[in-house]
Amino acid sequence: MRVLTFVIGAAVAATATNASAQRNFDNVEITAEEIAPGIAVLFGAGGNIGVSHGDDGTILVDDQFAPLTGKIQAAVAQLGASPVEYLINTHWHGDHTGGNENLGKAGATIFAHDNVRVRLAEGRPEGNRPIAPAPKEALPVVTYGQGVTLHVNGDTVDVIFLGGGHTDGDSIVHWREDNVVHMGDLYFKIPGYPFIDVRSGGNVINAMNSLDQVIRMTDDETKIIPGHGPMSNKAELVAYRAMIGEAVDLVRALKDGGSTADEAVAAKPLAGFDRGEGFISADAFVRAIYQSLES
Repeated sequence: MRVLTFVIGAAVAATATNASAQRNFDNVEITAEEIAPGIAVLFGAGGNIGVSHGDDGTILVDDQFAPLTGKIQAAVAQLGASPVEYLINTHWHGDHTGGNENLGKAGATIFAHDNVRVRLAEGRPEGNRPIAPAPKEALPVVTYGQGVTLHVNGDTVDVIFLGGGHTDGDSIVHWREDNVVHMGDLYFKIPGYPFIDVRSGGNVINAMNSLDQVIRMTDDETKIIPGHGPMSNKAELVAYRAMIGEAVDLVRALKDGGSTADEAVAAKPLAGFDRGEGFISADAFVRAIYQSLES
């Protein structure tokens, strides 16, 4: 395993749909970790990027923020890969799709679940952080309901919708022969709690079901790319799923006992969990769980 470093700076993980308009990305570095022959993961600012490259072309899984496209393209070239030909969006959030327009204009064909195209095209005008509709070049041109399979670079690459959970359009990407899975934001390997974006159709029960399906398709040798954080494996994914299940049981007990959402949050049911401080707080996760149980 070798690590390539491109541009000196700080790698920052963020899950914000329009953060590129408010941040300076000059010092962000893109690092590439090769995890299998012709497969790498890029770390930078935003969601982790999967790269598959070889004689049949280059596939990118997610693309972080628009200002980073040039650095991402340079990191891809440093791997010895050709320019990006195919781009897969695991979901619609801007830290995973911010480079869509740039890469679309450069000739990449964008793939995503049906709901990703709808949400990108419509944007989200309401709320304290409105999101403008995406331009045509940023929209997926190949969409699917359940998934699509690409036969490229000596591997069978399954892009699969398992029912969502983080949003209503989450896909995972599974390299069958190389035993690699990109989870998108169905899996966070960072401090704090899972992000269930209820406003985007996310639901914690669906998330658990999706995680269960991934766990069944993996083994102890599977290399797992989380949406955020360092590389992972099945044992860590199983522990993550168990943590979510325990949290859901605690919140469900409060709800079934008559607690309102505010009362459930105030009860601090996750006080015994050791997740550290992160993007999503315990209170936010409890509220998302409660809202999921109501739907």
